[in-house]
Amino acid sequence: MTLIDLTAPIIRDSRLDGLPVAIIGAGPIGLAAAANLVERGVDFVIYETGDSIASSVLSWGHIRLFSPWKHLIDPAARRLLEASGWTAPRYQDKAPNGRELVEQYLAPLASLDSISSRIHTGVTVASVTRLGMDRTRTTGRAATPFALRITGTEGSVTEVTARAVIDASGTYRTTNSLGSNGLDPLGIHSVADRVTHALPDILGVDRSRFAGKHITVVGAGHSAANTLINLSTLIQTSPDTTVSWVIRNRSAVRVFTAEDDELPGRAALGSKVKRLIDFGVITVLDGFEILELAPSGDQVDIAGLRNGSIEHFSTDLIVNSTGFRPDLGILREIRLSLDSIVEAPAMLAPLIDPNLHSCGTVEPHGFVELEQPEPNFFIAGMKSYGRAPTFLLATGYEQVRSITAYLAGDLDSATNVELVLPYTGVCSTDASASSCCS
Repeated sequence: MTLIDLTAPIIRDSRLDGLPVAIIGAGPIGLAAAANLVERGVDFVIYETGDSIASSVLSWGHIRLFSPWKHLIDPAARRLLEASGWTAPRYQDKAPNGRELVEQYLAPLASLDSISSRIHTGVTVASVTRLGMDRTRTTGRAATPFALRITGTEGSVTEVTARAVIDASGTYRTTNSLGSNGLDPLGIHSVADRVTHALPDILGVDRSRFAGKHITVVGAGHSAANTLINLSTLIQTSPDTTVSWVIRNRSAVRVFTAEDDELPGRAALGSKVKRLIDFGVITVLDGFEILELAPSGDQVDIAGLRNGSIEHFSTDLIVNSTGFRPDLGILREIRLSLDSIVEAPAMLAPLIDPNLHSCGTVEPHGFVELEQPEPNFFIAGMKSYGRAPTFLLATGYEQVRSITAYLAGDLDSATNVELVLPYTGVCSTDASASSCCS
């Protein structure tokens, strides 16, 4: 049962007239939402935490996506770009890396006159609420503007209003914990400088930090696999580098069972990692649940439970590749209906359950599955999948096409959702695994 009455008129109120749609995040999905709103003549503004558009993508810009170009360009964005004289990348069956995605597609899109003037970078949406209303007040709520509290890089704090909000802020900045219980291991703050985010640029700007060290990669998904492969390349020129791979299960199911994957780049990761293990390049510690971290000279002592006993080993650096989770703190005053397990919108969660669905078997969905008890508030993109790692950009593009059609009053288009995705196998049997479907 949907929360929206599709036969009811869309609420119009003088307090909302003239206000823009606020988009949180200037990544692929936020910019796709902007492109769709441009086509529909709906005003909008984009707020991006990073100093540039797609800052999260650029942070892993050295990593190649699994999806080829033909699945990475939003249809509305393509139309706007081609009208400006832009030409799509020539090899549509080739998968770009993150930097190429930004330089060849997202940056030109964000530079269009119809979009660039509405982007604010270096600002963070600290919270979203209703103007003069906390989440407990109901009367007149739908006709009351949203209020977004914005913090700037120099500590400035302002508030802006909007008629609707699309939260496309993603999950890359909020990683899962290293602990199997969902909490940070005891002692992590004492060694925080020796724990890195997922997908460090091991062969580039971060090379000197990793060369000649004992590196421990934690996580059973494809982010971990990419890092392991890059470390094996580093070993070729820095043979005193050693690598351990810690996973809490008995095997990294997602990395090794993708022979039927229609995303060939992703399918190849498993075979590469298996060869590295067979050749002794990577030491695997499976069934290892991290409990505590402590400094041990210049290294980190990792204590964990394995086979019913406490085991210890030391490492120089830890790469946290355990996946990502949504930042829900900024939405504390927004009325949400989220699945209690994966933290996705309640109606979407059964469609993306990583125990049952792959990236390519997720059914088309749009505003109906994404809407919340808070009228005209939507979570889209990777954040809409909560902790599930089964997201594809093409899925997010259809999400925002439907959402923006609804906001423009075009219910026929909003409810007509269609999407054809490549078959990708089961993305994960563990909802905390790293995102595998970029």
